[in-house]
Amino acid sequence: MSATTEQTAEPTGRLSTVRVLATNPVTVVSAVVLAAVVVVALLAPWVAPYGVNAVDVANALQPPSAAHWFGTDDLGRDLFSRVVVAARVSLQVAVVSVAFAFVVGVAVGVVSGYVGGVVDTVLMRVVDVMFAFPVLLLALAIVAILQPGMATTMLAIGIVYTPIFARVARASTLSVRNEPYVQVARTMGVSGRSILGRHVLPNITGPLIVQTSLSLAFAILSEAALSFLGLGIQPPAPSWGGMLFAAQGFLSQAWWMSVFPGAAIFVTVLAFNLLGDGLRDVLDPKQRTLIESRRRR
Repeated sequence: MSATTEQTAEPTGRLSTVRVLATNPVTVVSAVVLAAVVVVALLAPWVAPYGVNAVDVANALQPPSAAHWFGTDDLGRDLFSRVVVAARVSLQVAVVSVAFAFVVGVAVGVVSGYVGGVVDTVLMRVVDVMFAFPVLLLALAIVAILQPGMATTMLAIGIVYTPIFARVARASTLSVRNEPYVQVARTMGVSGRSILGRHVLPNITGPLIVQTSLSLAFAILSEAALSFLGLGIQPPAPSWGGMLFAAQGFLSQAWWMSVFPGAAIFVTVLAFNLLGDGLRDVLDPKQRTLIESRRRR
C-alpha cells in the first residue's frame, strides 16, 4: 500500500515531466503563448479579415480602430491581417531552417564525438571556421551569393545554426560514449550504427531539445533582420522584418506601423526563450531533482 501511494504521488516517465513543467507558471504561459501563435499562423487565411495586399489608398495611415485593429500602413493595407500572415511566414522559415540545422548538425556532432581521432579533428575545425563568422554576417554572405527569397533565407539560417547543434551534439556524445552500457555493447560486437541509434541518440535528446527551442527564437530574429535589410522575404509577401523596414519612414506619423510587428517579434522570441529555460530546468537531472524536492515540500 505504501509503494502504491508513493507511485501515485510520484509518477514516472512522460507524465512526470509534464507535471514538473506545469509547476513553473512562466513556462506554462510561454507554452500557451506559443500555442496561440502557432494556431493563429496555421489559420492565418481565415483569421485575417482583409487581404494582405489589398491596397486602399483612401484609408492609408489610419490609426487602430474597430475596422482595422492594428491600423493601416502607407498603402492602406490592414496591419492586423499582415501581422497574422507574417506569423505564418516567420514560423515556417524558423521551423524549416532549424530542422535543417538540427539534422545536419546532430549528424556531424554525433559522428565527430563517437568516432574521434582524425574525423573529430577535421569536422571540428570546419565547425570552428564557421563559428569565426558572426551569425548575421555569415547569413548575409550566403544570401548575397544566392538570390534573396524565402528558400534562400531558410538555407542561410539553417547553415549558420548548424555548427551550434554540432557542438551540442558532440559534447553530449562525448559524455555518453564512455558509459558502461556503451562499452558493453562494443564488447558484444554491436555495430556502431546500432549503438548510436539505441544508446547514444536517446541519451542526448535533452540538450538538443533545449537548443532547438532557443534556436527557433534566434531564427525568427535572423529572418526579421534579413527581411529588414531587404535580403529576406521579398515584398509584397508580408514579414515582420519587412514591415519594420516599411515603418521606419513613418515613426512619428504612424507609430502603429512599427509597434505591432515589433511586439509580435518580441512576444514570440521571448516565449521561445522562456520555454527553453523551462525545458532546460526539467531535462537537467540536477535542476529537476531540486524542482521535484521543492514540489514535494
